[in-house]
Amino acid sequence: MKRIVQRSIWGAAVLAAMVAMPAAADGAPQSSVAGSVAVVNDYLFRGLSQTNWKPAVQPGIEYDHASGWYAGAWGSNISWLSDASTDAAHISSSLELDFYTGFRGSIAGDWSYDVGVYEYYYPGSYPSGFTRPYTTEVYGSLGYKGVTLKYSHALTNLFGFAHSKNSGYVDLSYNVEFSPGWTLNLHAGHQNVKNVSGASYSDWKVGVTKAFDHGYSVSLGYYDTNASRSVYTNAYGHYVGRATGVLTLSKSF
Repeated sequence: MKRIVQRSIWGAAVLAAMVAMPAAADGAPQSSVAGSVAVVNDYLFRGLSQTNWKPAVQPGIEYDHASGWYAGAWGSNISWLSDASTDAAHISSSLELDFYTGFRGSIAGDWSYDVGVYEYYYPGSYPSGFTRPYTTEVYGSLGYKGVTLKYSHALTNLFGFAHSKNSGYVDLSYNVEFSPGWTLNLHAGHQNVKNVSGASYSDWKVGVTKAFDHGYSVSLGYYDTNASRSVYTNAYGHYVGRATGVLTLSKSF
């Protein structure tokens, strides 16, 4: 695994590129910078609670170049690492910082594609011998109208599982506006965790999003998984893969 300083350099490089990239010439498609902030009652990632059923605040920013290249950063409070032990001194990490870059575009109008690399970084202190959770994935997706199929492949160990390099996640989603401002959100995914017995699982979601003026939106989703209770129950006895509802309030700018 790379050291923390290498993670920081990677994040700084992405953000520097976002600032330094020139805008498109007059008459050409324009580059843009967009941001967002969301508040959720429970941060779920691939169907698993990252905050032990508690709220999270999640800001993000992304630079989109007219060529199709993009880069961004995103963050959230978390507790899943420290929740692995009731000993507060065992693991100290309460923040997730993500950095990503890629290229996306369209083919023949209704088809779309997206390829890139995503870095998950969890600053904190870890005990000797602990497999650090830092994870790097490459991803690729192909979409047709509202349907998107995406595959993410881990180039490192996966979120703290030892010897789990080359794990993969398949994500099939369908998002369609069924009424002005209302979008149906459907998702099914499968996380394959290499060399870790019982850690692989599937997850799914049914949800709806309502968009309002000035970049505001509200989403409500029902999530569930078939994740193993023996693997995904934390030190407080909470099964983080349980069926749950998530309410999201967000603002884009």
